[in-house]
Amino acid sequence: MNRIVRTALAACALSSLVACSKHPAASGGEAAAPHLPTLTVVAEHASREQTWDGVVEAVNHVTMTAQTNARVLELPHDVGDTVKAGDVLVRFTDIEQKSAHSAAQAQIASARASYVNAQAHYQRIAAIYDKHLVSKSDLDQALSARNAALAALRAAEANSREVGQRVDYTVVRAPFDGVVTHRYVHVGEAVQAGPPSPQKLIGLESLKNLRVTVPIPQSAMSAIERNHTAQVLLDGRPGQRVSVDRMVLVPYADPQTHTFDVRLDLSGEHAGLYPGMTVKVAFAVGSTQRLLVPASVLWHQGEVRAVYVLEGDTVLLRQVRTGEHYGDHVEVLSGLHAGDKVVTDPAAAMHWLATRHADASS
Repeated sequence: MNRIVRTALAACALSSLVACSKHPAASGGEAAAPHLPTLTVVAEHASREQTWDGVVEAVNHVTMTAQTNARVLELPHDVGDTVKAGDVLVRFTDIEQKSAHSAAQAQIASARASYVNAQAHYQRIAAIYDKHLVSKSDLDQALSARNAALAALRAAEANSREVGQRVDYTVVRAPFDGVVTHRYVHVGEAVQAGPPSPQKLIGLESLKNLRVTVPIPQSAMSAIERNHTAQVLLDGRPGQRVSVDRMVLVPYADPQTHTFDVRLDLSGEHAGLYPGMTVKVAFAVGSTQRLLVPASVLWHQGEVRAVYVLEGDTVLLRQVRTGEHYGDHVEVLSGLHAGDKVVTDPAAAMHWLATRHADASS
C-alpha cells in the first residue's frame, strides 16, 4: 500500500472519529461533562533552534609508527577489536636488539673495570704525592686517566639505555583504551623506522572522549556565538539528546566553503555514538514559545497525529502537526492553543465517545 493510499485511509478514519465526537447528545437532557483526566496546554519559554549536520570524532586518536627496524612477528588484534591501555598491538622480532643490548651490557662491565682500576691508581698516586715522592705531573696524569675512565663508563651506560629502548620498541602497546581502526602491516612484513618517514603500524581511537565537529555557514555564526548552546540529537531515539560539555568556535573559515567549524566536546561514553558517524546538532539561535504535550496523549493513525480535547461537555478529536521530541514530550506546531484541555488517556476518551454515540443512536 503506497503512501498516498495510507494517508487517505488515515484521513478517512480521522474524519469518522471527528464526526463521532461531534455527534449531538442523546435526547433526554443535557449530557454531563465527561470525567476524564486532562491537562491544560501551556506555552513554555524555550530556545529557538537551528539544526546542522556534524561528524563524531575521537578526541584521543593515534597512529602507531615503527621506531625500530624489525620484522612483524605477531599482531594480536585486528580492525574493530577493543583493547585496554597496555595491551600488545604489535610484536616484532628482537634478536638484533637483544644482541646489541647484551653487547652494551658487556661494554658497561669493561668500562666499569677500567674506571675502578683508574680510580685505585689515582688514589695511590695521590697518597704518594702527599709524601712528595712523585711529581705534580704524575698526579695530574693519574687524575686525567681516572676522569677519562669515568666518562667512558657513563657513555657506556647511556648507550645501554638507548639500546634497551630499542628492545622496548619491539613491543608496541596501546597508550589508552580504545578500538583498533586501521592495521597497516601484516605478520612477516619488514618495517623501517628511518627516513623519509616511519612506517605506520596501527590506528587506534578512544571511545571515552568524543566530540562533534559541525561546519556552520558564516551567516548563522553570530546567532550561535551569541547563544552558545547546543545539543546532539540521537538518531532512532526521539527526544533523547546529549548535552555538550564545551563548545569551541574555530576562529577562521574554510576558504573553499566559507564555513566555520564548531567543535562540541561530549562527556563520558555515549551508547550509539561512534567516531566517523554523522549526527544532527541543534543550536540555540534565539527564544520562542513552545507547546509541549506528553507523547502518550497522541492518537496515531498512519501518518496522522491527533489529540482528544475536552470542550465543555464533549470531547473532540483534533488533528495536530508535531515537531521535535524533548524527552517524553513532543512539540505541537499546529492544532492546539494555550489553554486547551487535552485528555491524557486517549483510550478512555475513545471509550467515552463510543458509549455516547451508542446512546445517541438508540
